[in-house]
Amino acid sequence: MFLHDHWRTDVRPDGPPSSKDEERRQAINEIGHRRRFRIEVVSSVIGMVILVVIWAIAEYHSAGGWPTHGFGQSSGIHDVWNFWIIYPFTAWVLIMAARAWSVYGNKPISEGEIKRVIERRAEAR
Repeated sequence: MFLHDHWRTDVRPDGPPSSKDEERRQAINEIGHRRRFRIEVVSSVIGMVILVVIWAIAEYHSAGGWPTHGFGQSSGIHDVWNFWIIYPFTAWVLIMAARAWSVYGNKPISEGEIKRVIERRAEAR
């Protein structure tokens, strides 16, 4: 056994990992995934806020003021802002939704699921 194996949660000096060790390792992995996801959300929210501020400053100067005549697809029209900000924002929402599903909705395979598949295959033969 190597020195770095003492820090691993899935290695037991007296044999293979037990089911309790496996459950512990899976729980630690799940906690790590959730913490990393929260960090991703916070950092990407900060990034989106910065992008919106840049967009607002650019559109304010380009249109010569606030969007009193609404939003349009072309920049440079007086008092009309280009609404291109919705595209990166929509992409960000979709990406974060997919990441949230992968972290919170994607559960580990249970013994019950394994047994059901084995039984279904046995019946099909």
